[in-house]
Order: sequence, then C-alpha cells, then structure tokens
Amino acid sequence: MKYILLPFVAWIVSGSLKFLINSLKSGSLKGGKKLIGYGGLPSTHTAIISSAVFFYGFSESFFNSTFTLGLSVMMLFIMDAHNLRRKIGVHAEVLNKLQNETVLRERMGHTWLEIFCGLIVGLILGYIFAKIL
Repeated sequence: MKYILLPFVAWIVSGSLKFLINSLKSGSLKGGKKLIGYGGLPSTHTAIISSAVFFYGFSESFFNSTFTLGLSVMMLFIMDAHNLRRKIGVHAEVLNKLQNETVLRERMGHTWLEIFCGLIVGLILGYIFAKIL
C-alpha cells in the first residue's frame, strides 16, 4: 500500500510547501495560489520521482539494476524540469510579447535550487516511508 501512497503524499507535501512559500513571498493566500504552476520551489515533479527512487534505495538497495533504472528516470525528469520546460517558458514569453498580450503561461520549469529542494523533499519522504511506515 505504501508503494501506491508515497507518490500522492509527495505530491501533497510538495504542493503544500510550494503554496506556503508562494503565499509568504506574495504576502497573501490568494497570491500563493496564483503563483503555483509549472515551476516554483520545491519542484513537485522532482519530489514525486525522487521519493520513489529513494524509497526503493532505502528499502531494497542502492546497489542494483532496479535502483539504477530509477536513478536514470529521475535524471531525465530533472533534465526536463530544468532545461526543456524552462526553454518553453522563455518561448512563451517571447510569443506573448509579439502578440502584445499574455496568452501563454510563461512560468515553466525550475531552477537548480527548486530542483534541489524537490530532491530533499523526496529524500526525506523516501526515508520516512522506508524506515518508519
């Protein structure tokens, strides 16, 4: 059951942290909700995939082919979160300027700090699920 539950817990914890951080930054709950999207601190995508990978590592082993496969998928997620989706956001910004209106969502992708924080959330949750639950 914890295998199925963990990704949802990671999603809820990461999303809640993102909402709280954005609310504190903007000074209001409404501003926190407005800033949530495909970006922000921590990276929810990274938290979800890393929680599963670290959970497996803590539960089974960090030294086997299954963990290596999970680590590889996690690295692809991180590369996507940082490179590809950030470039999509930059393109959206340019297209919005050309159209003189904001039609496309510009806030996409993550900084390395946001990804690192997502990794920390995933690491903590993976450890808790493997050792305590």
